Amino acid sequence: MFRFGKRKPRSKVGKLIDKHGYTQEEFVSASGISRNTISRVCSDPKYVPSSGVLKKIMKAVRSLDTGAKADDYFDL
Repeated sequence: MFRFGKRKPRSKVGKLIDKHGYTQEEFVSASGISRNTISRVCSDPKYVPSSGVLKKIMKAVRSLDTGAKADDYFDL
């Protein structure tokens, strides 16, 4: 069943990659993290990744937003 006008929930990271026109697959390639993890990072605003994954995500995020801090995108 389709719900017109309803979008799937997006986290701050998901909104960032949408804003810059990237796909999750491109973000997977840029970060080196699995597709399932990136999907969760982009859709679950309460998800907090482990420190190693967080470093990889933030490296990819900083390629889009140079002044980005982990606190801006995750509740640490």
